[in-house]
Amino acid sequence: MRQTSVLNDLLSAITDTRLFGERRKMKRTSRADLAGMLSTLLSGRGEASSTERAAEFLRAYRDLDSAGRTFIFRTLASEYGADPDALSAAASAYIETPDEAHAKALQVASEPRRVELFRRLNLVQGGTQALVAMRLELFERLANHPDLWTVDDDLKRLFQAWFNRGFLLLREINWQTSAAILEKIIRYEAVHAIQDWEDLRRRIDVPDRRLFGFFHPRLGDEPLIFVEVALTNEVPTAIAPILAVKREPLDPATVTTAVFYSISNCQDGLRGISFGSFLIKQVAEDLARELPHIKTFATLSPVPGFARWLREEAARPTSVVDEPTRQLIESLDGTGWIEDPALAKAAETALTPLLAHYLIEVKDHRGRPADPVARFHLGNGAQLDQINFGADRSPRAMKSALGYMVNYRYILADVEKNHEAFVNEGKVAALGAVTRLTRGVKSAKRDASTKPPRLPAPETPEADALEDTTTN
Repeated sequence: MRQTSVLNDLLSAITDTRLFGERRKMKRTSRADLAGMLSTLLSGRGEASSTERAAEFLRAYRDLDSAGRTFIFRTLASEYGADPDALSAAASAYIETPDEAHAKALQVASEPRRVELFRRLNLVQGGTQALVAMRLELFERLANHPDLWTVDDDLKRLFQAWFNRGFLLLREINWQTSAAILEKIIRYEAVHAIQDWEDLRRRIDVPDRRLFGFFHPRLGDEPLIFVEVALTNEVPTAIAPILAVKREPLDPATVTTAVFYSISNCQDGLRGISFGSFLIKQVAEDLARELPHIKTFATLSPVPGFARWLREEAARPTSVVDEPTRQLIESLDGTGWIEDPALAKAAETALTPLLAHYLIEVKDHRGRPADPVARFHLGNGAQLDQINFGADRSPRAMKSALGYMVNYRYILADVEKNHEAFVNEGKVAALGAVTRLTRGVKSAKRDASTKPPRLPAPETPEADALEDTTTN
């Protein structure tokens, strides 16, 4: 994963000379000193003094080792919650006099003190970047320190307010965009890796390719999320023609279709903050205004969880996978099998209905579609439109999805209706041809007492990017 390099970039950025003047040489800060700095940061009243104390704390935090940073997080969790005496008094006052004034006082008293500390850190130039980077480090500790979830929850709530759609800036990224941003696009691409500068140029410096990203004023040239768009005359069934080195570009004045073929979330520290749904809808609206002859908006999307689900399902005593298909799956090792025409045809015939079943019927532990990409697009109001065998033959796609990709279609007039049906009824909008594929799978009945498993999200870059509706 790219977490370490990004974290170091951000933490270095908040302490360089552009932000704080000449960097200070600091001796190693003791835990007692760190705890004192947290307390002092909250005790200051003036904005100038608070900002200087916040800058001092961030400089000290940057110099800490892993154990020191864990100490900071655990101190925030254990000692900087709501003041119990103030909360008890406010609750008693509200019970005695349940009016708006006492309700407001109770709300203020119930806020953890660390929330105000985060607000003060955010006042420093570069403070927002520092907090995003700190949350990324916090993620790495949650498995071993579950008591830290309260700190993560507070940061997430603040980020949901600070990074709401009203603060996001949509930019088209092209060959004239600054090199600093273009380098980050190459680094952050999570779905179809950008090999070099020439590869990037083929994606943004031709008339029938576009790239759009969301930015935030406090993060400068750090993109939050970006989408790559191919302008075509049909919905593609494979990724290779889109990424081809040699092809003839189309005239944008003649195209009829916009294809979202890669969506990448750039800031792992903002996981769980939804940007992708806003981005796709905004880009679709902007393209529809610029090129009104475009009538079709679709995706060419990966299916990152399919192969793992298929193999786990095939291993179950009662399974929707029959014995001949189970034996077939065992023979699909590596990537070369797809070049064998007979084996590829057998795989397509047997696996395509199972993929339709996986996308429409299989749920995660929260009752949502198990595949994170499906969850994202269906939750945004898209329709599952087509399943494409052999669409991505790269090693990663063969391993995670046995080469499959999927088209989701955004029918702008139906997006809101589909979204409401998905959220309120769990209903998946799917083309009839895709739904009919599942009928043969459903006929392979389980024992009535056996419920289908609910799966965790697959551990892939796409899953990380899209978790809680964030990438393609």
